[in-house]
Amino acid sequence: MSGGNQVKGEVEMPMVMLRKQDDILTLYIAKKDLEAKVVSIEQDSPESWGGELELDDGSKYYIEPQSPAPSLPISLRAKRVDS
Repeated sequence: MSGGNQVKGEVEMPMVMLRKQDDILTLYIAKKDLEAKVVSIEQDSPESWGGELELDDGSKYYIEPQSPAPSLPISLRAKRVDS
């Protein structure tokens, strides 16, 4: 059983860090010690940024769209999207 205040049936949303270096967007999940390149992002404009992100390993995460687009690096909550 994990610690914390998670309610039964509620999906855990880990904190992730998104950063851009050399024009490459990466997502880091500390809980999994995973860093992966983001290969696509659902909304990527100055007015709206976020939604579903696909990583180079094929996994997908969802972050609430931000308006306006945030400055990077940024830490946000992300939800794993089942394929």
